[in-house]
Amino acid sequence: MGRVALQVESHNSSSSSSSNKQRAEEAATQGIAFHDEWPYPIHLLGHLYVDDINTARFLWKSIPSSIKETSPELVAVWKIGQRLWMRDYAGVHEAIRGFNWSQEVRDLVTAFSDLYTKKMFELLLSAYSTISSQDTALFLGMNEDDATNYVLQQGWSVDPDSRMLTVKKQPVVKEQKIDSSKLQRLTEYVFHLEH
Repeated sequence: MGRVALQVESHNSSSSSSSNKQRAEEAATQGIAFHDEWPYPIHLLGHLYVDDINTARFLWKSIPSSIKETSPELVAVWKIGQRLWMRDYAGVHEAIRGFNWSQEVRDLVTAFSDLYTKKMFELLLSAYSTISSQDTALFLGMNEDDATNYVLQQGWSVDPDSRMLTVKKQPVVKEQKIDSSKLQRLTEYVFHLEH
C-alpha cells in the first residue's frame, strides 16, 4: 500500500500571510466562518482512514448543512462512513466505487480502499476456515474471479467444483516466556556489573 500524503501549501510571502491573518481576525471579531474553504471531504476521510468512526460522526454532525448540500463529494465520503458504521462490508466498497472522486481526494480514497481490503482479508483469516468465493468477493469488494485470485496468492486453496475456498492460517508467533529463575539470574548479573 502506498503512503498517504496530504499536501499543505505554505505561503512564504508576507502579503498572503498578512491577508490570511486579516481574514482570521475578521472572522474572529465578526463571526465569519471559513467553512467554505475547509477540506471537509479530506478531513472526514482522514478519520475513516485511521478507523476513528466516532470522531467522523461528530465531525459530520458539526458540518453546516449548507456545506453538506453543496458538496456531493463530502456526502459521498459520509456514505462510506455510514456503511462502516453499519458494518456493511460490501456497501463500503460500493460507496467507494460509486462516486467520481476529485483529484485531491482520489489518492486518499484509493489508500483507504487498499487498507480496508487488507483489513477485510485479515478478518476472513481470523474468522473462517472455509468460505465461498462469492462471500469472499463481497468482503473484499471484488468480483469472484479477482477475489479468488487474490486469496490464492495468499496461499489459500480452492475447490473448483464447489468454489469453496480453504483458508490458509498464518503461523502464530508465540512469545517466548522467561521463567522466573532466568530472570532472577539476569537481575543478579546486571546488579553485579553495576556495583
